[in-house]
Order: sequence, then C-alpha cells, then structure tokens
Amino acid sequence: MKDAHNRARPRPIEPIFKSVSSGTAGSVPGTPIYIGDRTPVEATLSLIQYNAEQVSFITPESLEEILAMQEEGMVNWVNVNGLADQDLVKRLCGYFRLEALTVEDILNTEHRPKAEDFGTYFLLITKMITRKPDCTVEYEQVSIVITPFGVLTFQEVPGDCFGPVRERLRTGVGRLRRLGPSYLAYALLDVITDNYFSVLESLGDQLETREEIAAARSSGNRFMVELQGIKADLNRMRRTVWPVREAVGALLHSQSDILEDGLDPFLRDLYENTVQVLDSLEVYREAAASIQEVYLSSVSNRMNEVMKVLTIISTIFIPLTFIVGVYGMNFQYMPELEQPWAYPATWGVMLAIALGMVAYFKKKKWF
Repeated sequence: MKDAHNRARPRPIEPIFKSVSSGTAGSVPGTPIYIGDRTPVEATLSLIQYNAEQVSFITPESLEEILAMQEEGMVNWVNVNGLADQDLVKRLCGYFRLEALTVEDILNTEHRPKAEDFGTYFLLITKMITRKPDCTVEYEQVSIVITPFGVLTFQEVPGDCFGPVRERLRTGVGRLRRLGPSYLAYALLDVITDNYFSVLESLGDQLETREEIAAARSSGNRFMVELQGIKADLNRMRRTVWPVREAVGALLHSQSDILEDGLDPFLRDLYENTVQVLDSLEVYREAAASIQEVYLSSVSNRMNEVMKVLTIISTIFIPLTFIVGVYGMNFQYMPELEQPWAYPATWGVMLAIALGMVAYFKKKKWF
C-alpha cells in the first residue's frame, strides 16, 4: 500500500452538494437527508492537527475556519458532533470530494455498519455503544472517513469514548503521532471496540446478580422484566457487533492505497477483539436463557409445593365433609341425634380420621 502522505493535497473547491429539503421514502438515491430515531442536535466542530513533532487542538467557530486550517504535512482530524446542520455536513464532504452516496450514508444513522473503499477515500460506519448511569444501553452511529490527509468523524451527539486517543495525541505516547490517518482511524475503531467490553462487563455483572436471586422466593414479576431487558440488550448488541466484525474484516483484507503499510497486525488484533466480543455475547445470551429456565423452574416448583399442600388439606377434609354431610341430612329418625354422647363422639371420629391421614402422609414422606 502506498504512503498516503505522498499524494497531492486537494485544492479547496466549492461545495458540490446543494441544500435538499427533508424527504421520506422515494427520494432519489444519493439525496443527503437525515434519517434517525432521535432528534438531531446542532453540530459542534473540533479539529486536531498533528505530526511527530507537534499537535494542535482547535475548536473553530465555523466550517470555513476548519477548511482554511488544513495544512500539508499534518494529519487533520475533523470531528463533527451533531447532524442537525445537514448543509454543514454536505459542504464539509464536498470539500473533500466525497460522493453523494457517502453523504447519504453519514446522515442515515440507522445504517448497518460497513466498510467501503471509494478509491480516493475509505468509509467506515460503526456503532458506539455506551452504558448510561441508569443502566440503559445507548447506541450511536459513528462515521469515519479516511482520506490521504486526515480523518473525518461524524457523531450523532456530543460525548464519546475517544478520550484515550486524544490524550495519546496530546502526550505523544506511542506510535499514534508518528503514523498517518489510517492508523488514527484504527485507533478510533479500537477504542470503540474496547468500550464494547466495558458494556459487556456491566451486562455480565447484572446477569450474575440475577443468577443469584433466580431461585430466591423474593424474586417476582419485576425479575423477569429486568432479565428480558438484559436479553434484549444482548440481542441488539449482537446484531450490531456482527456487521462491525465484517467491516473490520473488509478493512483488514482491503488493498486500498489509502491504508498505510504495516497496519495489518493492528487490524488483525482488532478483528480478534470483535470476534471475542461476539463469543462473549453468545456466552451471556446462553447464561441469560439458563437463568430464565432456573427462574421458571423455581416458580413451577413453588407452585407445585403450594398445590401439594392444598391437595393434602383437601384430601383430609373429604371424609370429614362426608360425615358432616351425613349428619346434616334432614331426617327425623337418626338414632345418634338423640344421644348425649353423639356430638363429642362425632368430633372424636373426625379428629381421629384427620390425624390418621396426616400420620399416613408423613410416613409416605409426602410432606
């Protein structure tokens, strides 16, 4: 693969996309329209420029300021937080000569993760998964565009897991500052994948807690609701990470000139991490199913115990009910009715029958 820094830097050009009003199904392919399940937030911009000797963290006030700061011999990381300003996204992509279909993919936050080589740039779409303090799992699409001169990242909302990458750039620790844009893209993908493990660890801790109380008598309907929520998180995460693995595999086997030589070992490690995430997901999904079976079995056992007690009580009262029914008949000539010992004798017979049945049940170890 050729060194990306040896290419000629593109000249600033006019945006190649015009503003398009919001539309729905039936739009012309390549029409850049925001599609997502959340209200888009206003865009904020950041620029990090670096090489082996220096690094600059810049918070520009406008897109034009970012475009004017592009320097040859520097790696430029342009980050866009928020996709509400579609015109800004289109103008930025137009400057780097990204195709209309690429812009459409960036603005479609429900897109499946993928990797695609466009010759002059490489597009990666992945999902950032984070665990919120209220134990909900949040999914955010991150689009990464690798160009010969830098990396463009597009996020749905402010806040991300790229802090370790920024700190490595700030301190100059490791090889990040010495290598080019494709290694920066790898570093971003790597930290996103590492964050998968922290989410998995949180889900694993919750499953361990549920496993401990699955057979407890105190667990109730809320237990099943929470367990189903964890299973839903695991299933959605599996559906998300599976195409991420395919995208990393496509990046690993790509022969694109955009990617630097020597990147393969890192991409292989990243691919193995995604495989490990999927393996862990399968283990947790099986554990969740097992916990559900234990819980349902425990509920069934408790129900059986209750039914056994009720059956024993009903069985004891069957002969007693028969005796009461016989002497409750409205006949005039019943010899025992006129005897003074009849009432206590009847009680004695009934108690003897009840105690005898209880003794018999205990001998048979029915309770």
